[in-house]
Amino acid sequence: MDINQHLPSPEDYCVTRRQFLNRFGMGFGALSLAGLLGASLGSGSAQAAMNLSPLAPKQPQFPGKAKRVIHIFSQGGPSHIDTWDPKPEMEKYIGKDVKEIGGIPLPTQFKFTKRGQSGVEVSEIFPKIGDHIDDIAVIRSMNTDIPAHDFATLMMNTGSGRLVKPSMGAWVLYGLGAENQNLPGFIALGGGLGGAANWRSAFLPGAFQGTLVGNVSGPVDRIIENIRSQFATRPQQRRQIDLLKAMNDLHTERQAHEAALEARLQSFELAFNMQAEAMDTFDVTKEPQNIRDMYGDTETGRRMLVARRLVENGVRFVQVWAGSWDHHTDVKGNLEKQAALLDQPVGALLTDLKQRGMLEDTLVVWGGEFGRTPRHDKGARGEPGRDHHHRAFCAWMAGGGIKGGQAYGASDDFGYDVVENKVHVHDLHATILNQLGFDHEKLTYRYNGRDFRLTDVFGNVVTGLVS
Repeated sequence: MDINQHLPSPEDYCVTRRQFLNRFGMGFGALSLAGLLGASLGSGSAQAAMNLSPLAPKQPQFPGKAKRVIHIFSQGGPSHIDTWDPKPEMEKYIGKDVKEIGGIPLPTQFKFTKRGQSGVEVSEIFPKIGDHIDDIAVIRSMNTDIPAHDFATLMMNTGSGRLVKPSMGAWVLYGLGAENQNLPGFIALGGGLGGAANWRSAFLPGAFQGTLVGNVSGPVDRIIENIRSQFATRPQQRRQIDLLKAMNDLHTERQAHEAALEARLQSFELAFNMQAEAMDTFDVTKEPQNIRDMYGDTETGRRMLVARRLVENGVRFVQVWAGSWDHHTDVKGNLEKQAALLDQPVGALLTDLKQRGMLEDTLVVWGGEFGRTPRHDKGARGEPGRDHHHRAFCAWMAGGGIKGGQAYGASDDFGYDVVENKVHVHDLHATILNQLGFDHEKLTYRYNGRDFRLTDVFGNVVTGLVS
């Protein structure tokens, strides 16, 4: 008798309770299920799809001008009439109750100056970003659905304020795959209100979920915690992951493919591959001192520098969170402080990308979830401040085939309503996907009996923004 026949093998550990019951019941239920599945799956097609990495690079539907995106999200609702939408006519109404805006106007206390060859007006709080105005398309006609932070933040990041839907970055990664298999294809730097809901993959496969890196200050091994094992060498880790994959393959042979299990194993594989490359990419000390000085030694400065290093190393979508724009009180003082934290790093990012020849195929998008009222805040929280406003606000885009040096759309004399070329969040998303080479109506994923897309059943490409 061969004693080896009685030794345990990996297959013995891959039997679930359901499989045991199937076998106990002669497996008729499983045979019926296989018949049903066979009618809907082409021979070998399902297995081939499972064997193909979901993060493998893919070609877009048509040639896109952009290959990657940096989304700078200034959560809180930046005041549009203090930043990118000057309203000099408001001075005539100081102290008057204007029913069209529901109160007493609060004109901006900042000076706007025409910048660049295009002559687009830029607020004095953004001198370094203003240096790049000829590469920037300012959208003065943005609008969204509801002026509540949680709803509008989800709307800007997922295209839905209520439903559990994939984030913009997840859709981009789903469509294009990853250029670098040793780094996550979608990374969120910072994070804010709403948390993981803003970078989730939802019903898309888990491989497209964004990876959060909350803080980019300090030693690299603290930025990406537990990236290196304290208990196993790299060869030992490689053997562990290979064993897990082998056991998963056995598991998959016995029952339907499990997306959650596959996503977990992909995350193990990615973490293993990241140990060398991620440590280098997040280590800003590898940059020349003059580059680090250009960005500034601040958390926002380091995030912008890391964002450039990430896209330079093949990351498809980087979202940089730069919040704290919820200025219900002392709008002038608070806005000055917040703009100063943003201006130098973003100006440096645009300079750096352009010098490296990357701006032409890197789409940079800036904005918040909504704007601020042109009237005094009505919440008795202090003066002078502004409340939430969703009917008109600003965003801007640069690089990636965007026609810079323009102010697109217009709001009324108070900045209360859009009066020309309205751009909804869905339209912004459609335009971003267009620059990456996708028809937003055709980049879909079938879930629960319906073909879903980032733009729901809305959205139009804003052709006036693209070159």
